[in-house]
Amino acid sequence: MTKDESKKLAMLGAQILDSKKAHDIVIIDISQKASFADYFVIAGASNERQLGALADDVDEGYAKENLLCKGVEGRKESGWILMDFGDIIVNIFSDEMRQRYNIEKVWGDCETIEFQEGN
Repeated sequence: MTKDESKKLAMLGAQILDSKKAHDIVIIDISQKASFADYFVIAGASNERQLGALADDVDEGYAKENLLCKGVEGRKESGWILMDFGDIIVNIFSDEMRQRYNIEKVWGDCETIEFQEGN
C-alpha cells in the first residue's frame, strides 16, 4: 500500500468514526518515526457501548475497502480498543483511558493530519 493510499484510508477511518458520533478524532502520521504503521487514528467514545459499536463500524467500513483487521487489543470494558489494519492503527478510548495513555503527547513530534469533525 502506498503512503497516499494509507492516508486516504486513515481519513476514511476518521470519517466512519465521526459519522457514528466519536469525539476528539485525531490522525497522526507516524511514518517517519515508526516502521510498524503509517498512521494512528485516535477517537474518543462516550461509554463502553459506543466504544464497542465504533470498533465494529470501523471494522465493517474497512472490510468494504478490502482492508482486514490483523489484530485487536483491549476490550470495550477496559476503556480502550486498538485495531491493527497494517499501515493504519485505530485507537478508540474512553475519556479516562485517553488521558491516561496520552498517545498524542507520546507522538507529539509527528505531524497531525487535519480532520474536521462533522464534515
